[in-house]
Amino acid sequence: MPSMVMMVFTSIYGVVDGIFVSNFVGKTPFAAINLIMPLLMFLGIVGFMFGSGGSALIAKTIGEGNNERANRIFSMLVVVGILSGIVLGVLGYLLVKPVAIMLGATGKLLNDSVVYGQIVLVALPFFTLQNMFQSLFVTAERPKMGLLVTVISGVLNIILDIVFILLFDWGLMGAAFATVLSQVVGGVIPLFYFAFPNTSLLRIVKPLFDFKALWQTTLNGMSEFFSTVSMTIVSALYNYQLMKYIGEDGVAAYGVIMYITFIFFTLFIGFSMGSAPIVSYNYGARNDEELKNVFLKSVHIIALISAGLVIVTQFLARPLALLFAGYDSDLLELTVMAFRIYSISFLLAGFNGYVSSFFTALNNGVVSAVLATARTLVFETIAVLVLPLVFGLDGIWFAVILAEIMALVLSLLMLRKYRVRYHYV
Repeated sequence: MPSMVMMVFTSIYGVVDGIFVSNFVGKTPFAAINLIMPLLMFLGIVGFMFGSGGSALIAKTIGEGNNERANRIFSMLVVVGILSGIVLGVLGYLLVKPVAIMLGATGKLLNDSVVYGQIVLVALPFFTLQNMFQSLFVTAERPKMGLLVTVISGVLNIILDIVFILLFDWGLMGAAFATVLSQVVGGVIPLFYFAFPNTSLLRIVKPLFDFKALWQTTLNGMSEFFSTVSMTIVSALYNYQLMKYIGEDGVAAYGVIMYITFIFFTLFIGFSMGSAPIVSYNYGARNDEELKNVFLKSVHIIALISAGLVIVTQFLARPLALLFAGYDSDLLELTVMAFRIYSISFLLAGFNGYVSSFFTALNNGVVSAVLATARTLVFETIAVLVLPLVFGLDGIWFAVILAEIMALVLSLLMLRKYRVRYHYV
């Protein structure tokens, strides 16, 4: 539960950022953020990859009774995460403008995309750590501490949005600086917590530079890597198709949908994040009965959440869209219509995402990566390219539903194939 609440808080803070920019800075700066956001998420992927992949390996190692090795692997990942964030931050700074141009940005849209992207990339090493520690706090049996850090950094982001945008009138740059400072806080607090003596299962010690463990971590986290890469490509493709069919309003509407969708998806992400170390621990301890118990209960919980979200989003589509697009009636109507179609995918998305995370927790990153990549990069790409040819603009919004149906079939096939090896049913 703390992991679910933590992820919901994380998403809400991101949404508040979008609300401030959309309502107090303008539609074009808001579209600029959403245009360049896929690149920023792609560069921050290392944190998600090392966090989820490392969490699976560390929890399995603890389940095997080797706590000392678990701490040394944990410490190695912290060092590698910082170095990776620095290298990717420099690379991203150089790529922001070419990528924005490639996505079709010109004039003010291009300038805003570059300004926002380059400022935010300054904090990439801290953003990497923040993403890593979200998973590793759960493995350390300190999910409430992870929630506290998220609340502190998120509240700071909101306060700074108010100060920089409303009081100082810094516009888009103010939103970027608010994001940077909140990410610095979100990365530094956990670093200090684990660097000093604490009562959790993990602590930063002399790193174990074990390339086999690093490879296993990377392999475990491949699903998060490919999932984020795929979402980056697919988001860029959505933006390209929307610019082609309807223009800047389409990109803005898609941005609103992504903000809102992320809030609801964090329930699934948080549940998967919170339950993954339990799966990894019991797999490492060879406790098959408890592994079955966790899997079956998780599937039932995911099903209930999914059904509830579809019902809720149909009723709340307009009120939620009003938060972002109330100042523009045409954009509002487009967003409401699109979101009601898009949200039907929630019925299957939670299960498909959980199955991929479940295989990561079992330290089978290959299967997890296949599921994550096929779901977005393959199925959603095909759908978003083909359906508009038949249904026009509506086909773009229906694409995700078709992709989730195809992903469901693949998820069930993989569960059937590996049930004997892992004994989860």
